[in-house]
Amino acid sequence: MYAQEFNGKVALVTGGAQGIGGAVVQTLAKLGVVVAAVDFQAEKLQKHEEALKSEGLDVYAFSADVSDSLAIDRLVDTVEREIGPIELLVNVAGVLNPGLIESCSDLNWERTFAVNSTGVFNVCRSVSKHMVARKKGSIVTVGSNAASVPRISLAAYAASKAAATMFTKCLGLELAQYNIRCNIVAPGSTDTEMQWSLWEGNDGARTVIDGIPEVFKVGIPLKKIAEPSNIVDAILFFLSDQSNHITMSNLCVDGGATLGA
Repeated sequence: MYAQEFNGKVALVTGGAQGIGGAVVQTLAKLGVVVAAVDFQAEKLQKHEEALKSEGLDVYAFSADVSDSLAIDRLVDTVEREIGPIELLVNVAGVLNPGLIESCSDLNWERTFAVNSTGVFNVCRSVSKHMVARKKGSIVTVGSNAASVPRISLAAYAASKAAATMFTKCLGLELAQYNIRCNIVAPGSTDTEMQWSLWEGNDGARTVIDGIPEVFKVGIPLKKIAEPSNIVDAILFFLSDQSNHITMSNLCVDGGATLGA
């Protein structure tokens, strides 16, 4: 469906070593996109790059911390100079360290915002400067359904994702005059390492699907955990011309877990 449109374009994907980000890298590459995959986890990223290159796909790994603005500026300049003009940007990099507010350390709070919020700012600011000059581009930020519904033990994560969501909308408003669209995909519980880290015992998925009343978390009406591919499908839609009149939109992909909030 998207192969003809995407073939030969250059995309930058953060959090590209695993989970949703890893799935985005793989899917775009299979559609003919030249992908610059960015992740703090150098070893995992390199293995992902090698596996995809063994399939003949154009993927280039860049180990970097999205919270480091100077490193991101250098990385983006390198991609633009050595790989090509970035037309597609997907912000997936994120961290999750659950805990009650009373026990949340300064370091935990600051690191969560540094990656989940400031990281989105750093990458978007650097990439969008190049997009503005060309008056062309599509940006998707992976947010979270937790950005719109309170979660016990997820205050830092939820707040940082809410900040990233509103930042992306503001960016979309500023860049609309340059024909650059900025949208958000907000996943719910998805079958990734981040989700597994929240589970206790062997019934983690079932507990999430059924709901946890003691922490005011409803279940998933569609009765299933999302697959990374479900999130990727929404991201592809926003990146593509299928959504060429949509910007500043937030699409929740959570099986109805937040009841449309």
